Amino acid sequence: MHTETILDEKEIQEKIQAITKEIMANHPDLDHVVLVGIRTGGAFLASRFQQAIAAATGKKVPLGVLDITLYRDDWTRIGPSPRVGKTELPFSVDDKTIILVDDVLFTGRTVRAAMDALMDYGRPRKIELAVLVDRGEKYRELPISPNYVGGVWPTTPEQTINVYLKEGGFQDRVSIEQKQAA
Repeated sequence: MHTETILDEKEIQEKIQAITKEIMANHPDLDHVVLVGIRTGGAFLASRFQQAIAAATGKKVPLGVLDITLYRDDWTRIGPSPRVGKTELPFSVDDKTIILVDDVLFTGRTVRAAMDALMDYGRPRKIELAVLVDRGEKYRELPISPNYVGGVWPTTPEQTINVYLKEGGFQDRVSIEQKQAA
């Protein structure tokens, strides 16, 4: 397998800081803003955004974690026993501006599933999307676009972009990985 690192630990931190500044610029009072990370990578990133906002403002924006396993349109293909994680939303989503956080945006189906899940918890005022990596619009299957993005790396369907974070037991890095022809 061929692997190319596109972001290292320092660059990931810089992207998180840039996205955080943009969120704060768009929502100066942060009073109705909540962060919701899509389990697993998005949840790790949402926590980092929360820490960065707190460091900059002294405000601790509410943080939630969303498991979308049963909302996926391909959940029956995942396997005979899909692993369902816990959704943790320790606040009402009603009338909140939700910053939905994911690590990689590709087809848009994960984000669609997350929005479906959020709607089962109430009626947000607004949902905005923050992603560390956007794989470009060429293979987007749904009309979904991020409000906040660390960077765009167009890829082919044969490639994947994996976000490895220390919270998951890895050294922080983002890699484009391509399987070698057999």
